[in-house]
Amino acid sequence: MRLTSLLRAPLRGWRERFDYGGRDVAHWFPGHMARGLKDMQKRLRVVDCLLEHMHIPLSGRNPQLQEALGIRPHLLLLNKMDLADLTHKQRILECLEQQGFRNVLFTDCLKDENIQKIIPHVTELISNSPRYQRDENVENCIMVIGVPNVGKSSVINSLRRVHLRKGKASMVGGTPGITRAVLTRIQVSERPIMFLLDTPGVLSPQIGCVETGLKLALCGAIKDHLVGEDVIADYLLYTLNQRQQFSYVERYGLDGPSDNVESVLKSIALSLDKTQKIKVLTGTGNVTVKAPNYNAAASEFIHTFRKGLLGKVMLD
Repeated sequence: MRLTSLLRAPLRGWRERFDYGGRDVAHWFPGHMARGLKDMQKRLRVVDCLLEHMHIPLSGRNPQLQEALGIRPHLLLLNKMDLADLTHKQRILECLEQQGFRNVLFTDCLKDENIQKIIPHVTELISNSPRYQRDENVENCIMVIGVPNVGKSSVINSLRRVHLRKGKASMVGGTPGITRAVLTRIQVSERPIMFLLDTPGVLSPQIGCVETGLKLALCGAIKDHLVGEDVIADYLLYTLNQRQQFSYVERYGLDGPSDNVESVLKSIALSLDKTQKIKVLTGTGNVTVKAPNYNAAASEFIHTFRKGLLGKVMLD
């Protein structure tokens, strides 16, 4: 009861804005991304529909993808929605519609009923759109696009499992850059006959807003070390507090919510025994002591959030 009352108390003196401190999110656009975008454009002539994946509805899009590939029917998948707070779902749909996106599905790979909606929706989009030079071809070819680590390969594998009762065809991982080239066609349905092209995640070469970059980093679209685990962990703590998501308090045995990332990471490190040995020079010689491993604690904090274990948060 004491903790509940504390969590509901006004958080006076806490940050109302995140201090970016002149930080500049690294521009992570390696060679395989540039090549991937060019390969995707070359493959368009055999593509009937684009399946774009996101898990940050408004900040998580790469406008270059739409500019380069926007001549085909387009279905937007807001993936990993099992990890998101959908309180503002209608607002998000309205914002997306204002940007010209009327075909939107909320999905996650944990529930078959969500996955089962995708192919009927894609089939309808294709049937209502010109197929250019593919009218006589009974097969449908769908290109899967999105920023890195958004779950594209997971959705492909889920579609195969649901519709073909077959196993994985695309590698899956929690690190951006697993898919590094446009792959060969992967069949995901027999009726209708449908193939998907998995593609590498492509970020915009210039992330104009540092906050957008931090949101992408928090979701794993940018490799952690390029931004800094400590910076991502601090932004995560700020975000959780702003959303009044305080499950981290109980999870890591804190006395109460905190706005001090160093204090939180120290508690995480000590509670999970994430320590490191360091040498301290004293008047009688070197002494080896245990100290909190702040980087390891930050990584634990970030990955626990990505697994949905610190509450459901909509970053936009």
